[in-house]
Amino acid sequence: MKIGLYFGTFNPIHVGHLIIANHMAEHADLDQVWMVVTPHNPLKKKSTLLDDYHRLQMVYLATEDFPKIKPSDIEFKLSQPNYTVNTLVHLQEKYPNYEFSLIMGEDNLRSLHKWKNYEAILANYDIYVYPRLDAKVRKGEAISLETENLEFRNHKRVHMIDAPVVEISSTFIRENIKNGKNIQPLLPNKVWEYIDHNNFYRR
Repeated sequence: MKIGLYFGTFNPIHVGHLIIANHMAEHADLDQVWMVVTPHNPLKKKSTLLDDYHRLQMVYLATEDFPKIKPSDIEFKLSQPNYTVNTLVHLQEKYPNYEFSLIMGEDNLRSLHKWKNYEAILANYDIYVYPRLDAKVRKGEAISLETENLEFRNHKRVHMIDAPVVEISSTFIRENIKNGKNIQPLLPNKVWEYIDHNNFYRR
């Protein structure tokens, strides 16, 4: 079975995450997409980051109607600070018959050279990349991601996927909830109900 790993804090998970995950599950060469919830680093205080299990529960609620998309708490069980390469090794040992790959945005591909043991990741795992608007483009400067990191874009393990460009951010959602704005269309219904019931992000 081919599994695509989509990492994130998912604070909260929103429809943009689901659009990307579902597109990868349906259009990339993958059997399932696992949404890997990144744990809160206990050495860092960040009041806007919800407890690990609340964020995991929201991913569960968002994905329970999508049989090809699964929530994963695998990183909760690993020592911190954790690195993607360690998670990949752990998963390969736990599920030796599965073939794992990474799902990331084009912006993360640009910084891949900064990852721990990125050469080993490239050598052993496929990477499925979805498009993102570059920050410089959003500011009106016509600089294309395509001109940067051609070494990675052209690597045999890197697969550029023509997925929808989704520019919804969890930060935007949290700020608007705090300011009393209606952001329900940006969240799966069950996720919105969970946030509303627990009064998350309101202060």
